[in-house]
Amino acid sequence: MGNLIFVLGGVRSGKSTYAEARAEEIGGDRVLMVATAEAKDEEMAERIRQHRENRPAAWRTVEASQNPAGAIRSAVGDAKVVLVDCLSMLVSNILLSMASAEDDGSYFDSTIEQEMRDEVCAIVRCASEIDADMIVVSNEVGMGVVPPSAAGRAFRDLLGRANQLVAEAADEVILMVAGIQMRVK
Repeated sequence: MGNLIFVLGGVRSGKSTYAEARAEEIGGDRVLMVATAEAKDEEMAERIRQHRENRPAAWRTVEASQNPAGAIRSAVGDAKVVLVDCLSMLVSNILLSMASAEDDGSYFDSTIEQEMRDEVCAIVRCASEIDADMIVVSNEVGMGVVPPSAAGRAFRDLLGRANQLVAEAADEVILMVAGIQMRVK
């Protein structure tokens, strides 16, 4: 069992850059990158392409927009570090795949909350079962304004709860602010 390291912060706070540098420091070329984003439009496809180009070529990558814990177990091999980037996209994927298309408050369905909990707890369990460190990246969305839509509020609430689950289990929590790391736990 390795350490669970949780890296969170706002958009463009340096989370991924820090997490990638930390993964390389710990694991060198023996890193399994678990990407949770889905390219649903050209802009997101470009972001994903840029992230791929910025990672060391020797790293293995598995794309897991759902069930990342299963993907990790299948692909971990001899990795010294598993880097999950990011929890925010996973929660978004869950919300969008399960929510009603209507913006009528049905985003607060308890089955969505349970699915998020199941996925996040599976990641935390996986971190305790594999023989590698795991770094999980997520956005901190609780410091901003209240979103004007039900979907936005549901996402903020779900991700806040997901972040709490990972932070509680983590051996180390790093908050990134303007590219500067702050040790929280």
